[in-house]
Amino acid sequence: MEIILLIDIGNTHSHIGLGHSGRVHKLSQFPTDAWKSGKALAFLERCIGISTLRGAALCSVVPGATSFARRCIRSRWKIEPLELNSETILDLGIDYPNPKTIGPDRLANALAAKNHYGSPVVVVDFGTAVTFDVVNGHGDYAGGIIAPGLSAMTSYLHEKTALLPAIRIREPRRVVGKSTEQAMLSGAVIGYRGLIRELIVELKRELGIKRLPVVATGGYAELIASKFALISHVDSQLTLEGLRLLWTRRNAGGPSGAR
Repeated sequence: MEIILLIDIGNTHSHIGLGHSGRVHKLSQFPTDAWKSGKALAFLERCIGISTLRGAALCSVVPGATSFARRCIRSRWKIEPLELNSETILDLGIDYPNPKTIGPDRLANALAAKNHYGSPVVVVDFGTAVTFDVVNGHGDYAGGIIAPGLSAMTSYLHEKTALLPAIRIREPRRVVGKSTEQAMLSGAVIGYRGLIRELIVELKRELGIKRLPVVATGGYAELIASKFALISHVDSQLTLEGLRLLWTRRNAGGPSGAR
């Protein structure tokens, strides 16, 4: 079976998947530090298995890891990976003063969201930071919003205070906490939904539209989207799907396929 290796290199974790038959399969992740240590190859080989690697596409927000990833793929599979960025992107206009400063993962998300959910559309990616990426009614990437991520906020409270504990983020049982941990959970999860809600409301106002599909992705997408009607779709594969779409369109020239 011929497959495409898809790699999204983030600040903390690298996410990988395989593109085959118009879909993304076999999702996995490993620490981004594994590129530098040389341990990433074992993760890639385990994911690919006995399949034949036809190509590879990657996006990265960690330039130091990108060079290690390229060398790894070239050395092991003799393939030059396609890197998604503002210069290689297809089928997504960019209405932004300095396109080179846009995170490649954000462009991948925008491309996939436009392709599968239409435009206008906004992607909310719950990663180390939470990012909003807007595709306007013309189908162009129009900019976005960056705020602290949910885990970054709670970790900061723990690290910068003497009495607040580290917590496992999950749905709080009530708004009024009966312990320090419950109070922190309420502020984090319910308060975070308030942040997301207000930003979506302001986006609709600025864009002058009433209907705006909101696609959530990233580690806490499922948690925040639950009990939150403003998020219309949760798509954990969005970034890798954007990579798959770009590779397909650059190398096949045919229809991108449906998931």
